[in-house]
Amino acid sequence: MNLREYAGHDGLGLADLVRRKEVAPKELAGLALEGIEKVNGELNAVLESFSGEVAGLRLEDIPEGAFRGVPFLIKDLVLTRKGTRQESGSALAKGFVADHDSELMVRFRRAGLVTLGRTATPELGLSCTTECRHTGAAHNPWDTSRMTGGSSGGSVAAVAAGAVPIAHANDGGGSIRNPASCCGLVGLKPSRGRVPAGPDYGDLLNGLGVEFAVTRTLRDSAALFDAVQGPALGDPYVVPAPERPYLEELARDPGRLRIAFTGVPWSGVPVDAEVVEAVERTAAIAEQMGHAVTEASPELDWPFFMDATFDLWCAYVTHAVDAIAGALDRVPSEANLQHTIWACYRYGQGLSAEDLLRTLDALNVVCRSVAPFFQDHDILMTPTCALVPQPLGTYDADAPELDARGWNDHLFSFDPFLPLFNATGQPAISLPLHESREGLPLGVQLVARCYDEATLFRLGARLEEALPWRDRRPGVHVAAG
Repeated sequence: MNLREYAGHDGLGLADLVRRKEVAPKELAGLALEGIEKVNGELNAVLESFSGEVAGLRLEDIPEGAFRGVPFLIKDLVLTRKGTRQESGSALAKGFVADHDSELMVRFRRAGLVTLGRTATPELGLSCTTECRHTGAAHNPWDTSRMTGGSSGGSVAAVAAGAVPIAHANDGGGSIRNPASCCGLVGLKPSRGRVPAGPDYGDLLNGLGVEFAVTRTLRDSAALFDAVQGPALGDPYVVPAPERPYLEELARDPGRLRIAFTGVPWSGVPVDAEVVEAVERTAAIAEQMGHAVTEASPELDWPFFMDATFDLWCAYVTHAVDAIAGALDRVPSEANLQHTIWACYRYGQGLSAEDLLRTLDALNVVCRSVAPFFQDHDILMTPTCALVPQPLGTYDADAPELDARGWNDHLFSFDPFLPLFNATGQPAISLPLHESREGLPLGVQLVARCYDEATLFRLGARLEEALPWRDRRPGVHVAAG
């Protein structure tokens, strides 16, 4: 097998070759490492490759999961892998090595995935682009002068470039969906509590954060979701079990759905015309499929919501920074934190316990105000991002003119459609249905009721048939040349 053949398969396709003994996991791992070496000089997506672990790789040592023997990468944030560095994109955490596997890492192993490296993230994940002082900028394989999105930008760049078919990602305000849109991938943000973040986190980011992955195909996303979803012992949520495997949902008729769509963000920030056109085209296709489609969106007091989200994020930054500093016996400062992250840290230091409780009360009000909309609509369709992928440097975490709130507002001028559904806990998926006039990917977001990922997969599969994306390939790719 060569790189072109390797990159022509998704994860399930590679696992099927392993099952039929047409290729060995060690050969796949070698090809993945070769692909990383080929593209990473241009992309800066993979921070570290675990090449030393490949020599002893044997099929019989890999669990018989759906992705047995498939190459995989983990993001340098939240998830831990025993014996592996996890630096959260920050000089403050440089050299930190995890002493245990997180529950999700256990499940990734059980699924048969072979982890071959860790991918870039911005400092503490607090950006809409993957650029940071500690590790530099990740570059978009469709146009290396552009952002990959963030904070899972290293993962999406590696998958989009064909180095691996699947990579770990997480989402606290759009960090799976935004980069999936920027680099032309499938990015599912699961419902709150559907994928465990333990043992280190019970309620990641007080419920805003979720863990999962990015993939090139919808079927890989569904099969991996089957493999890792479900609460772990001690988790704070009782999550309803799915009616059937999500992989089976792809073949099921979604029925006649009530779909609302909008290209107008609650914040009122500008949206690129071609981004709006992409959503309108998708809505028209859904109507041609027989769905009831209307232009509508939930009512939301954006300043009220954003005030609460901002305070919660800054409280998280302060807590994370102090935890890292304590574990490594370091002192936080602008020498080891970027300017805007330091500003968020200092702002968070001024918040009280009462402020945090007031924030949680405010987010409860937001959830109660949005929920009735989804009694009348099965799906909300929006742009994933307000703009096409922007030039690198547009969102600079060291910009001296930005304070903590200025940084927050700057980020969400790119992501105004995403953070609401971290607050409500609803599942949302970005699908790479369109391209800009410059040939850059444009994602469309679908949002469903809490724990109704099944409807997202059913409708997503019909849209994948109408607007297929699997054969699109960026200029920087392991099979190029």
